[in-house]
Amino acid sequence: MNLLALPKAELHLHLEGAIHPSTAAELADRYGLPVPSCGPYNGLSEFVVAYEGARDLIGSLDDLHRVACELVHRAAAQGVVWSEVHVIPPTYAGRLGPAEGVLEAVLDGLRAGSSAASGAGVIVGVNRGLPLEQAERSLALALAYRDQGVVGFGLAGDEARFPAVAFADVFARARDAGLAAVPHGGEGAGAESVRACVEVLGARRVNHGIRAVEDQALIEELAERQVCLDVCLSSNVALQVTPSLAEHPLPVLMAAGVPVTVNSDCPLFCGSTLVEEYDLVRRWLDLDAGALADIAETSLRFSSCPGDRLDRAMADLARWRG
Repeated sequence: MNLLALPKAELHLHLEGAIHPSTAAELADRYGLPVPSCGPYNGLSEFVVAYEGARDLIGSLDDLHRVACELVHRAAAQGVVWSEVHVIPPTYAGRLGPAEGVLEAVLDGLRAGSSAASGAGVIVGVNRGLPLEQAERSLALALAYRDQGVVGFGLAGDEARFPAVAFADVFARARDAGLAAVPHGGEGAGAESVRACVEVLGARRVNHGIRAVEDQALIEELAERQVCLDVCLSSNVALQVTPSLAEHPLPVLMAAGVPVTVNSDCPLFCGSTLVEEYDLVRRWLDLDAGALADIAETSLRFSSCPGDRLDRAMADLARWRG
């Protein structure tokens, strides 16, 4: 079973978390900084420290461009026809210049790395812990570049301390403008956080979302409304969102008919590529080629992949199924 040849999209991937280890080592040496530690982590707060260390390695707009370009090149080698990459420009706090320049460097890098085999779009993210006016600025930024590669509007950060309801209005305007609502939920907080992503923010996709299993009625709602959960197995274990792979709720979600995708989230920290994630779920759940193709098809169907590229990918997927 050639998982490298399986046409698929990766819908839950963070730019700084996708720096290649060799590039991270080179940047750390250039700027005299430590290479961020890999997991497992003692919870989300410890992971955030490591993640901020990876962001610190990016010392220029050229570095951003390089990281983005390399991301798409590696995606193509993994059989990923489309990637959606989370970026939160305000977290650079102006040290690389204005947010527009940060976003343009990422978009230019993704375009430079794109080919007939693989392309990428950006999800402009909002950090829940920043002042609400930053969310307004991020929305304005996303709207300004929606025709230049921005495909979605995201939300990340401390779910427990900063509930989704505060961001209802900015997400409504993002959706009205045609951007996909793709917030994080159900990683650092429970089922109520996932429900808020769906019912308050209008998400058709939720990043992680696995703690929906704490509420049977919510699981049924996700299945009925066909809300997709962008699941990251190795990340969930490394950050102790779930104690072990054996206890991960993915099989419960799949059995209930909830659409799911498989993703690497932050391969720099979790040490797993997308193909390795597919192989992990294949071995763990003893999935056959048809079941894996179904997951890949879900990733394409719920993506913002442009029409021509999507049509080719679906045709290639049909051939892969045999």
